[in-house]
Amino acid sequence: MGEPLYIEIGCEEIPAGYIAPALESMSRQMTRFLDENRVGRGEPHVTGTPRRLILSIPDVSTQQEACTTEIIGPPKQAAFDAGGKPTRAAEGFARGQGVTIEDIRIKETPRGEYLFILREESGSATRALLEKMLPDFIAHIPFPKSMRWAGLSVTFARPVRWIVALLGRETLDLEYGDIRSGDKAMGHRFMSPEWLTVTDYDSHTRNLAKHYVIAEIAERKKLIAEKIREAAVGVGGGILEDEELLDEVTQIVEYPEPIVGEFEEKYLELPPELLITVIKKHQRYFAVTDTDGKLLRYFVTVANTIPRDPRLVAAGNGRVVRARLEDARFYYREDQKVRLDDRVEQLKGVVFHSKMGTSWEKKERFTALARWLGERIAPDRLETLLRAAHLCKADLVTGMVGEFPELQGVMGRAYARLQGEPEAVAAAIFEHYLPNRAGGSIPEGMEGALLSVADKMDTIAACFGVGLNPSGTADPFALRRQTLGILRIILEKSFRLSLCELIDKALPLLADKLTVPPETARKDVLEFFRGRLLHYLVSQEGYAADLVEATLAVGIDDPVDAVARTKALVAFKARPDFESLAAAFKRVANIIKEPETLPVEPELLQTAPEQALFGALSDTEGIVNEALARSDYDAALEAMSRLRGFVDAFFDSVLVMDKDERVRRNRLALLTRIRDLFSGVADFRKIQTA
Repeated sequence: MGEPLYIEIGCEEIPAGYIAPALESMSRQMTRFLDENRVGRGEPHVTGTPRRLILSIPDVSTQQEACTTEIIGPPKQAAFDAGGKPTRAAEGFARGQGVTIEDIRIKETPRGEYLFILREESGSATRALLEKMLPDFIAHIPFPKSMRWAGLSVTFARPVRWIVALLGRETLDLEYGDIRSGDKAMGHRFMSPEWLTVTDYDSHTRNLAKHYVIAEIAERKKLIAEKIREAAVGVGGGILEDEELLDEVTQIVEYPEPIVGEFEEKYLELPPELLITVIKKHQRYFAVTDTDGKLLRYFVTVANTIPRDPRLVAAGNGRVVRARLEDARFYYREDQKVRLDDRVEQLKGVVFHSKMGTSWEKKERFTALARWLGERIAPDRLETLLRAAHLCKADLVTGMVGEFPELQGVMGRAYARLQGEPEAVAAAIFEHYLPNRAGGSIPEGMEGALLSVADKMDTIAACFGVGLNPSGTADPFALRRQTLGILRIILEKSFRLSLCELIDKALPLLADKLTVPPETARKDVLEFFRGRLLHYLVSQEGYAADLVEATLAVGIDDPVDAVARTKALVAFKARPDFESLAAAFKRVANIIKEPETLPVEPELLQTAPEQALFGALSDTEGIVNEALARSDYDAALEAMSRLRGFVDAFFDSVLVMDKDERVRRNRLALLTRIRDLFSGVADFRKIQTA
């Protein structure tokens, strides 16, 4: 049994979006450190509030495990002369390792005999290891933006105010900036600003709750959901469910207290999306609806303190909301005086990007892409699609979107409906921005889906075409999200289209803007799509990375087809004989350094195993090619698997690299045909086998 490790970093209020990634990094960093340093541990637990980040790990060993390390030296033939006397190489190895020649041993390796020594390493105290690493651990917690304070050289999301570091009941001694670690943490900043002594995680979180801090994120979220629901019921309504807002509010309070506010009935004439945006985006308030889902004039805020006079706070919140709604009401009425068609012309004066031209030029480019897509996928929707493409950016020059930028698309849809556009056009204007966040919904309508692909592809091609490629974590144009959005639309809508053709259509439309050679931009864009598809299939769909790498190596031009190959290979791996099958396929692929272009000459097949392999291959090729033609990869792999016994027998008894050049090349030609057959599904060299 070990001791519990408890780390708490207290600071000024951390932005809500910073907390979860920081906690994940803390857990990952610490477990990696303990594992690499041979320190036993239990499972880590992380949680936090805007004012504290907490890491707790039970059963942490107080001592490193001892270990024996084998250190290889020079080869024996270089270490001793013909008379068996040690050379300078042997003496130098011994001296460098702090041992004598008598301590050196010799072992047989695949490369021959080598000198080696065994070094015994006793375990250090875990306390000493942690005290040394924790300042660097804190410094490497990642934040989108960090800051310095009080003239210090260290950085953090916000100024650090306390550090609790305990291993069991002992305080770990460390310093970060001007803060030295201890066993004291602060209660709620306003309702209980006093220092609390920390002994362990469980008692401390219970004590924090008594001092108005709900430390557990899940507990705090559940409490908020219950309290705002009760508050809404109190005014005869229900909370408009919003998981994203609930998560955000959970990370901006330590002790939630709901307060009901209200605004005048006249503002309910505004589109519901507009009302919700003003209430949610600008104030982080929850909207209230009736039993039919219709918005009521109430909203619920979540305060971080229990106010002395809730009515006073509610009145203040109401004034803020009313001011924003009055602005919205003004712009909503003014915007309706100009039709969207007339606003399209104004896009010529809006610069999308200095290197990519105006919003008008962008609209013209993605309209051409949308036409190309529509003609191939939904020719019966082409007229509606082009009408939506013409209008979809017009709301960018409305007063409403100028005041509330997050309403682009939302207001375009609302104004399109008001001016009598078909519902499919209005819906596509909104949906062409989707998905607008990681994991967000894709467009439901065909027009919105095609328009979304066209718009996003234009942005991606333009950025790569002018050298604005994403690098590391920097992605100012959200190209990763937009690329994944295109892939999700293609996959979830089962669009059978060529990415290469789509890219080749997009780049010429940017001819007068490109600063990167088109062939370079094309290659980079396609590789970027490959990386996003790989990441999606591994991180979102849960497929093994080596299997995805193997199937995507065949190509990603048709993403639907690429995913079908991946699914088939994943299912194929479930076979009990997969390891031996994959090993046989890999053996074939590995021996072909350069493909043999000559045809197989049956009369040069000298042995029974190679003749049998050729016969089996001839029978299998037709079955496999027919299956590949209809994208039936399960059937193709099943047919390929029948070659395994013939391949094994071939390698067991046939020397591929025969001295006779004609025989050698003929055998390589046979293996090339087998490799080419496999490569219709995957590159088996990339699959990890035991």
